[in-house]
Amino acid sequence: MPAPEEIARTHQQRQRGIILSLIAAILGLWRRLDRERLAESWRAGIGPSIVDMMARAQVQVAVSAPVYLRELAAAQGVAMSDLELVPERLSGVTSTGGPLETALYQPIIAFKKLLSDGVPPDEAMRRATAAITMIAATQAADAGRAAIQVGMTATKEWVSYVRAVTLPACSRCIVLAGRVYSYSTGFQRHPNCDCSMIPFREGDAVPPSPGALFEQMSPEEQDRRFGKAGAESLRLGADINQVVAARRGMKSVGGQLVTTEGMTRRGAANRRMRKGAVRLMPEQILADAAGDRDAAIRALRENGYLLQR
Repeated sequence: MPAPEEIARTHQQRQRGIILSLIAAILGLWRRLDRERLAESWRAGIGPSIVDMMARAQVQVAVSAPVYLRELAAAQGVAMSDLELVPERLSGVTSTGGPLETALYQPIIAFKKLLSDGVPPDEAMRRATAAITMIAATQAADAGRAAIQVGMTATKEWVSYVRAVTLPACSRCIVLAGRVYSYSTGFQRHPNCDCSMIPFREGDAVPPSPGALFEQMSPEEQDRRFGKAGAESLRLGADINQVVAARRGMKSVGGQLVTTEGMTRRGAANRRMRKGAVRLMPEQILADAAGDRDAAIRALRENGYLLQR
């Protein structure tokens, strides 16, 4: 039976594969946009196709989460809950509850603004392309992490999770490797972050520490990720937390996270909620529950994220 870290690594590789395929497909459509009529060609069909592609990828990454959790539960000897994730509830919205259409249109707005600021068209398009790539990768990964957190919450034996970092990774993620968080704590990430989570029971051993990951890297990779001076100071025994500003640029989704997206009349969540009500995001549900696991599970069911098998 593979160790939890190996199962997490395999899951992360699956997620990366889905995300890379998504980005390739989106960029194939993106390059067909008419620069002279950018907004019009977006609305004429390319934009809706990109949004639909993104929503389907969110379902795909969310669907893989229960597979991962079942493999992990078998390795840990954990009896999983009989509640199951509804992957579609994590599709069509961003991790902050907004519509995908709005987020994916932002690079179009950015391109126009760059042109008005005098940036050459080729450079403006390069930046806009980088922006839509980042948005797609981040939102797909967020859907996968939210799916894991929903499934983990339903199984009470999992009381915490550990940040799973698979190399290659940036210094901001490496410095957080092996850190333990309560099951209800929102996942800290920066744009393009593809780190994952390993649900753990009380007393389970954690994956490699930042120092152990650093030692696994070649000197060239160490220099690339931490800078030559930073890497050399780490090789001389410096504290990795002092070398890296661990939380600079990290993002924890907070505030009142709600969405009206996906509230169709036939949707699972809408059947449990009054017509026109907003749907809480998983992060907000866990924050509101304030450590009350049963309350969190009830709210996840009421909002359509969990269903009885």
